[in-house]
Formats: sequence, structure tokens, C-alpha cells
Amino acid sequence: MNDNTNTTQGNSTVPEFSATPDAGNDASGKSKSEKSSINKNEAMLAEGSFPQLLVKLCIPTVVVILVMIIYNMADTYFIGQTGDPNKIAAISLSMPFFTILSGVATLFGNGGCTSISMALGRKDHTKIKSFCSICCYSALAVGIAFMLIVLFAIHPIATMLGADENTMEYTCQYLMIFSLGAPFVMFNQTYNCVVRADGAASQSMVSNLLGTVSNIVLDALFIMVFHWDVAGAALATVIGNMLTSIYLVYYLWKKQPAFRPYPKYFTFRKEYFLPVVTLGLPMCCSTMLNSVSHMISNRMMIGYGSVALSAQSVAGKLSMVITMLLMAICMGIQPAISYNYGRGDLKRMYGIIRQTGIFTVVLGFVLSTGCYIARTPIISAFIDNAEVIEYGQIMVLASICTGPFYGIYQLCQTFMQSTGQATYATFTALLDKGLFFLPILFIMNHAFQMYGIAFSAAVTLAFSLVVAVTLALKWNKTIKETEKNTGQNTEGAKVEQHAAI
Repeated sequence: MNDNTNTTQGNSTVPEFSATPDAGNDASGKSKSEKSSINKNEAMLAEGSFPQLLVKLCIPTVVVILVMIIYNMADTYFIGQTGDPNKIAAISLSMPFFTILSGVATLFGNGGCTSISMALGRKDHTKIKSFCSICCYSALAVGIAFMLIVLFAIHPIATMLGADENTMEYTCQYLMIFSLGAPFVMFNQTYNCVVRADGAASQSMVSNLLGTVSNIVLDALFIMVFHWDVAGAALATVIGNMLTSIYLVYYLWKKQPAFRPYPKYFTFRKEYFLPVVTLGLPMCCSTMLNSVSHMISNRMMIGYGSVALSAQSVAGKLSMVITMLLMAICMGIQPAISYNYGRGDLKRMYGIIRQTGIFTVVLGFVLSTGCYIARTPIISAFIDNAEVIEYGQIMVLASICTGPFYGIYQLCQTFMQSTGQATYATFTALLDKGLFFLPILFIMNHAFQMYGIAFSAAVTLAFSLVVAVTLALKWNKTIKETEKNTGQNTEGAKVEQHAAI
């Protein structure tokens, strides 16, 4: 079989591969010249053990996610020290708009990372250059557009987010300052995904650590020392993103020239632009719908008072720790899945997926148990308010009870996205954050009021997981059938060749 022969099935391309080494090849079936051309990161993707993949890919990505969680929590924590629930509510109300921006960054970042990883597996360096340029300049354009929209329509946007007379001023303050940093947010969130495409997850970790540490230090300075409160929290976030962007530019020009975004390689040609958009769409839709759902949930919850919304906000932070860490494992392992799928090593790909699934279930259970045991001191650390702590007891349970199962849901989505089945992956992403969640949210609110809102996400995941597993198994069957047919066709060609001789 020829490594360059491709068989197209649905939205994927499955390269053929030889199970028997030829003369001059090593035991893996690769020629010596091909073996020597694979750099250290690619060799790890192709041959590294699962513990090695966890250390090299997942742990740096987990650190990145932890950094993002701390980044997100820092504003809430320091604002919580003021003891004003209205200010915490304003931060929570502003978050969906930040999540929308992150969702668009994910469109280009995750789509670019997946596209580049598969192109690396196929040694298609021309596409790699175009993918990088598309990710960079599209992200910057969206960031500038976002900034202008917020600056010219800030009050209508704050009203749409659910701000009332008690939270309007604080919400507008946060949105106004944050919008000025939108281009930096877009660039660093997009390119932090792109630089992981060849397995260099540690660079993404370093850049995120730089932004988060600076954000925490500036939060403490602006809020606790200068007493700028909500405005200080927003300014710290903007400066943190600026520093991260500066580091990424330095890394690209000094350490990773292959991923430099040259303008001449930017194109809207569908064979370049479409893979980035379609492969990034699942995570983008998930993030965007999560933002919309969060906004609607906030508007419902604030009807029960700012104390209830503050309790839900704090409980949501614990849920975010679990779900984001499990997502980080799946995001971290994604380049390995895409790379081995691109080179046709399906046996290795399946082994990686199986081991990742077991690991996420165990990790989810441990994290959920720990958060539940420590729920009271954790809530108190954010805000020392008796009513918030009382409401938070039940809301924490509602937020973390899905921990052992969320990793499987995310892994199904990652598997389909990493192997080019963007349609199934996108639909799966829509289930948990919108198609199921919004109807369930309204039903639960009507039936159980405040606590119904809190438990709506758990009920949603139960339905979404069933559909996600079903679609993943269906796509897996298609991949195996394609592999089988490809093998039969190639063997038939060999028989005809020998008969002719």
C-alpha cells in the first residue's frame, strides 16, 4: 500500500497504511528517511506511550485550563472581598459576552489546530502556512469588530445581558474596558490553540501562565489597593491578554517559524478556509451556546435576587473547574488523535481514545467528590455571606454531580472533530449547550423554580450523553468500514499485479 493514497468517506480522509514493513523500513513501517524527517514532537505523537502523551500534551493543556480558571476566578474572588453581591452579579452578567468572544477564537484556534495536525501527518506544508495565516488575521478582524460593537452599543448590550438598576453601572464599566482588549483576547486564545498543533503544548502553558499571573497581581493591586473594583478587574484582564499576545508573537518569530502568520498566505479559498471553520465549529458552537444559555440562566436566576445569582455564580466556578479540566484532557490529546488519523494508524488512535476515556471518568469522580466535601469553605472563600452560603450548598451539588460523565461526552465530540466529522461533532456540541439545555431550563424553572435552574445542566447532560455516544459509535463504524474496504481494494490490486507478472 502507498502512504499517499487516500480514500474519501463522508467528511473524512483516511490514508492507507502498510502493516508490513518493506525493505529499508523499520518495524513501524516507516522508511529510514521518513523516520529521520519526523521531529521530536511528531515522533511523540506517532509513537509515545499514553503516559508520555499525558505528560507532554495533556498536563500542559490542563495547566493552561487551570490558568484560565484562575484567570476567570480572580475577578470574582477579589470583587467578592468587597462584600457587595451586586458587583459579583455584574461580573457574572458580563461573562457571557466574554464567552462569545472566546467561542469565535475557538472557531479559528481549534479548527486551525486540528487542520494543522492532520496536515502535519500528511506532510502538507503549504496548507500549514495558509491555516496559520487564516487563524491569525481572522481572529484580529473579529476582535476589532467586537470592540467597535460594544463601544457603540454598550447600554443595549448590558440590558440584553440582564443588567438592572442595581447592576447596570458596574456591568457597563466592565464591558467598556474589556472591549478595548478584544483584539488581544482573540489573538492569544486563537494562537494558544495553534501552537499546540505539533505537540508543543508547553508553549501554550507558558503564555497562559504569564497572562494569568499578571492578571492576579493586577487584580490585587487595582481592586484591593486602588479600590477600582469592577473597572480594575476589567483592566487587569485586558493587560493580562496584552502580555500573553506579546509573548506569543515573540515565540512565533524566534522559536517556531513554521507557524508564522504571513499575510501573503491568507486566503478565502474553500480548500484552505473551509477546513479551519468546519473543524472549529463544534467547539465554537459549544462555547457560543454556552454563553447564550448562561445569559438566559442568569436572567432567570436574578429574578430570585442578586444573592441567588451570586450563589449560582460561585457554584458555577466549581463546576467549571471539573468540566474545564476534563475538557483540557480531551483538548490536549486531540493532536495525537488527529495526527494518527491523518497518517492512517487507526489502531493507535483507538488505543489513545480508550485510555483517555478511562482516565477522564476516574478524574471526574475524584474532582466531584473533593469539591462536594469542601463546598462550604470554598463558597465562604469567595464571599462571606450567610444567604449565599446557604443557597450555594444545593447549587454546588447540582453543578458537580455530572463530573464522572462529562469527560465521555467531551471525548465523543473530540473524537468526531479530530477525525474530520464536523457535522456530528457540531450537532453534539449543540445538544448540551442549547438544543436540550434551553427547553430543559424553562421546564425546570417552571417546575422547581430556583433550584430547578441549578439542576437543569445535570438533566441536560444525561440526555446529551446518550446521543453523543450513539453518534460517535455510528461514525466509528463508518471509519472501520472505510478501512476494511480500502484494505480489500489494495489486496485485490496486488493479486492482479502478481497475476500479470
